[in-house]
Amino acid sequence: MSKLEENIRKIIHIDMDAFYASVEQLDNPELRGKPLAVGGSSARGVVAAASYEARKFGVRSAMSGAMARKLCPELIFVRTNFDRYKEVSKQIRKIFFEYTDLVEPLSLDEAYLDVTENKKGNPSATMIAEEIRKKIKEKTGLNASAGISVNKFVAKIASDINKPNGQKTIGPEEVVPFLETLDVKKFYGVGKVTREKMYRLGIFSGKDLKAKSLEFLEENFGKSGGFYYNVVRGIHNSKVKPSRTQKSLAAEHTFSENISSEIFMMERLEEIASEVENRLKRSQLAGKTVTLKIKYRDFTLQTRSKTLPLFIASKELILDVVKELLFQEKMKESVRLLGISISHLNNETPKKKEVPKESIDVQLKLEF
Repeated sequence: MSKLEENIRKIIHIDMDAFYASVEQLDNPELRGKPLAVGGSSARGVVAAASYEARKFGVRSAMSGAMARKLCPELIFVRTNFDRYKEVSKQIRKIFFEYTDLVEPLSLDEAYLDVTENKKGNPSATMIAEEIRKKIKEKTGLNASAGISVNKFVAKIASDINKPNGQKTIGPEEVVPFLETLDVKKFYGVGKVTREKMYRLGIFSGKDLKAKSLEFLEENFGKSGGFYYNVVRGIHNSKVKPSRTQKSLAAEHTFSENISSEIFMMERLEEIASEVENRLKRSQLAGKTVTLKIKYRDFTLQTRSKTLPLFIASKELILDVVKELLFQEKMKESVRLLGISISHLNNETPKKKEVPKESIDVQLKLEF
C-alpha cells in the first residue's frame, strides 16, 4: 500500500432508526405502526425518542411532552427502559466486533467502525455495511441505517441521507462535490447558533463555506474556523477510537412544580446526590469537579462548579460542595430543574502532546 493510500480509510457510521421507540414497538406488538413517544408523559416531561409515525406530526426528541401531545393528540407515551435498551445495544455491538475491533460507540444506538482492514477480508465497506444491517435485523428485529465514507465526518452525514433502513456511500472522489451541495445545517457540528451566523455571513452551502479563506473563518468562528475549513475539503483525520473514556457522570430531576425555597431544593439535591453516588459506585469512579445545574422557570440555565484537590464519590462529600454552590448567590427566581454532575474523573489519563501530521488532501479511486 502506498503512502497516499494509507491516508484513505473506510469508515462506517451505523445509526439505529428511532432506537428507543423501535425497541418499545418490538417488545409491544400493539404499539407497532402507531405514533409513539418514549418519556415525556408528565406535564413537565421531555420526549426522549419518537417513532417515525410520530415524527410525521412533527414530534421530535427533546420536545416537551405537552407540545408533542398538541402536535399529535393520538400520541402514545411509554416510560423509558434503559436496561432493555442497553441489552439490545450489547447485541448490536457484538455484531460490530465480528468485523473489526475498531469500534467507537457514540451512544447506545450509534457507532463508528473502521473497516479499512477487517476480520472478513472484505475490501468493500459498502458490502460490509449491508451485511451488518442485515445481521442486526435478523438478531434484533430492528432496522439500522449506515453512512460509508473516507472519514467520520462524512460517514455521519451520509448515514442520515437514506433513513430509515437505508445506507449511503460517499466514495473518495465524491466527497468534495457532495459536501459542496449540502446546506451547512447538515454539517455535523454546526448547531443552530453557528448556522444562523453562517447564514448572516452569506454561507448557505458547502460551496459557500469552501469559498471562504482560513483567515476569514478563524476571525469569525475562532478555533472552529480551522475545522470548518478542513472538513469542507474532505479533511478530517480523527481516528476511530475503540475506548471512549467517560468524561463525566450526572443526574438531574425536573420537578412537577417550580421550587423557590432553598430548603426544598436541598431535599431534592440530596436525592440526586444519592443517584450520582450509586452511578459512581457502579462505574467504580470518583471525580474532582462538582457542578450544580439550575434551570429556572423561564428556562434560563445556570451552572456553578467547584474543583477539589482530591477525588470524591460519596453522597456526603458531594452534598457538602453542592450546598456551598447552591448558596453561592441568591436564586434569580423559582427553579424547574436541578442537576449534579461529577467530572475530572479518575479514569482520565494525562494527554500526550501530539506532533501534528501534515494533512494530505487527495482523492483516490479505491474500491468502496
